[in-house]
Amino acid sequence: MARSLELKVIAEGVETAEQLEFLQGLGCHFYQRYLHSQPLPVEEFQKLLR
Repeated sequence: MARSLELKVIAEGVETAEQLEFLQGLGCHFYQRYLHSQPLPVEEFQKLLR
């Protein structure tokens, strides 16, 4: 449905590589949760970007 409406899809609660792979197979565009990182203070996030 999202594709037919040309919408981007965001999945929440992705915590394992298997879940990520499954969602990628469905065409999900963005992911949120602790698979890549837990919430960080701004300073720690900036360190990751360097």
